[in-house]
Amino acid sequence: MQRILQPGQIEALAQRSIPRIRLPKPSEVFASRAGRLRELAAGNAIGDYLNLMATLVEAQHVALTERTGIEAGIPDAGQLALAREHRMPVLVAAGRRREPGWRDLLKQLCAAVAAAKGFPASVALTCERIAQASTGEIEAQADALLTARHAEVDGAMAPFVMAALQVFWVDLASRFAAADVQQLDIPGVCPMCGSLPVASIIRTEQPYQGYRFLHCSLCATEWHMVRAMCTQCQATKDIGYHSIDDAADTRQEPRSLPGAAAVRAESCDACQTYRKIIYREKDSSVDPVADDLATVTLDLLMTEAGYHRASGNPLLWQNPEA
Repeated sequence: MQRILQPGQIEALAQRSIPRIRLPKPSEVFASRAGRLRELAAGNAIGDYLNLMATLVEAQHVALTERTGIEAGIPDAGQLALAREHRMPVLVAAGRRREPGWRDLLKQLCAAVAAAKGFPASVALTCERIAQASTGEIEAQADALLTARHAEVDGAMAPFVMAALQVFWVDLASRFAAADVQQLDIPGVCPMCGSLPVASIIRTEQPYQGYRFLHCSLCATEWHMVRAMCTQCQATKDIGYHSIDDAADTRQEPRSLPGAAAVRAESCDACQTYRKIIYREKDSSVDPVADDLATVTLDLLMTEAGYHRASGNPLLWQNPEA
């Protein structure tokens, strides 16, 4: 007789069979993301912005490779044990005192983008404004970004500030071992830094083939979450899948996507939110941040359908009250 497993049972089996945590690889995170942004820019309605972000991400790769200005303390065994005991993120980003070196990273990124050719003068002016901003202003922007206080975020400065924070946190996360990090009781929160995911991705490489991982918008850590479950409220009913090519709600998660886009929006009628889900089986070069950013048309469709994003993209910040 066929046995039907409930979501909790599926999760328990998955925990025994696959690695639950994927830590970022410093040599790959930003290099592959920049290439993907360049690829997606061609013919895209926001192609100019994607190329700008590609230049910024390339600067992130250089900064992370050089590791200049990055100073961060790794918790000792006792602190790691305490985090495991209380099922807390290893290092919570929001509210954490940041080492001043991250601001040097910000200046390095801005200098690289300002020196690039082919962008509007406003880009260089924004970089100059960031370089001349006070320490208090920069730190206040970082706090607002990490705590999602959108009304306090400067939309022009935000991608640059967030990019510097990403370099800092990807470097920090990559220094851990996967065994140091455990799943949290709240599955939609990054177990490394406590940030929200930008999107989820269905992996194709072994030993992760066919499994869904959430991708942290800050430190690029990925953690497993069962499919066909809301990443925001963990509901398992009334989950819908939407694409630009086929806007109809399928009510059934696709197992293959012939002729369809590699990106879909996974919606939940219980909480009226959505996050994008990205399928590597359709395109092996997809990147959660880049592909999410490049599919803003899908965001517009979801907004028109009455859903709102569960969390934003780290390279695009808008004040919802503006």
